[in-house]
Amino acid sequence: MPSPHLLRGASRLAVDATTGVTDLVEAMHAEITRWPLTAQRDRTSGLTGLVYRSVRGVTTLVGGGLDVALGALAPLLPQAAGASAVQAALNGVLGDYLEATANPLATPMGLHPLADGTGNEGPPLVLLHGLCMNEAQWQRNGADFPAALAALGYRPLGLRYNSGRPIWRNGAELAALLDDVPGPLTLLGHSMGGLVARSAIAQAQAQGRRWPGRLRCLVTLGTPHQGAPLERGGQQLQQLLSLSAYARPLAGLAARRSAGIRDLRHASLLAADAGKASRVPLPDGVACYAVAATTAKKPGGPPARWLGDGLVPVASALGQHRSPARRLAFDDTALFTGLGHLALQTDAAVLTRLTHWLTPCSTRS
Repeated sequence: MPSPHLLRGASRLAVDATTGVTDLVEAMHAEITRWPLTAQRDRTSGLTGLVYRSVRGVTTLVGGGLDVALGALAPLLPQAAGASAVQAALNGVLGDYLEATANPLATPMGLHPLADGTGNEGPPLVLLHGLCMNEAQWQRNGADFPAALAALGYRPLGLRYNSGRPIWRNGAELAALLDDVPGPLTLLGHSMGGLVARSAIAQAQAQGRRWPGRLRCLVTLGTPHQGAPLERGGQQLQQLLSLSAYARPLAGLAARRSAGIRDLRHASLLAADAGKASRVPLPDGVACYAVAATTAKKPGGPPARWLGDGLVPVASALGQHRSPARRLAFDDTALFTGLGHLALQTDAAVLTRLTHWLTPCSTRS
């Protein structure tokens, strides 16, 4: 049974969605019924306007009552353990909005042990999930990367975070969080998680924090270091919708993509880089590795480059770019064929390569 905490967040989101759809429909209605050459408007008037205002008013009233009731119920019932996959997906799509509206569904950042017997004194290894995911994604489909890494002597810690926030904000919070994690550090990021890790390193270095000096290894799996073309497509769709007066309200709906998703377009890592590509180099003195995948059966040729892992092109995942200033000089890289984006977290061959790279890091003081 969902906890009152999550039900409360869901009820708020439902109210917001209902009023949002009402606004959208009214804006389209107003545009369709306005006289030619008159000013654009988002609201209707007269009896029609009264109907739309009534729908919004009743929805808000009912939502307020549900919020009060569930708020009173929350202390009386146990909370659900962990962050659900649905909640993680909602955070990826609407996480910045959930946070801005103080919705209980917004996921707070935290580190969580991922393997049994993690009370050892081994070096901490922080695993960062990607967009719309959570730390449980490292243990699925019969695969268990944390257990395998724990067998190398690491202490696997899963970072749970709101992947819909701007990448730089998650990076800033992680930079502060890692101050309290002692010992030599290793960061392993899948997809967006690799960008959050790089953002945290860059901001921690700029702030003079000490933990980057304890960072031994950085590994990224399918991370769009040079941006993701699918988000560029979303931006183009938004621009096309805005060209038509009748479709313009739908452009606002397309623009509702979370800040985290929009940051993937150019792999924006810092606050100053919003809407453009970052030029953040890999950290000096840290062993840096990158894994890419392609759904093609052969590693070379246009099919492999174009398809990538279904979400991230091979060149982007390996930090390659036409401009030398944008290239990332990884110590080693690997390309796996016949693999999709999510399979990078479960594939045995990928784990074997990680073991090869991370064993030296685990023995380095």
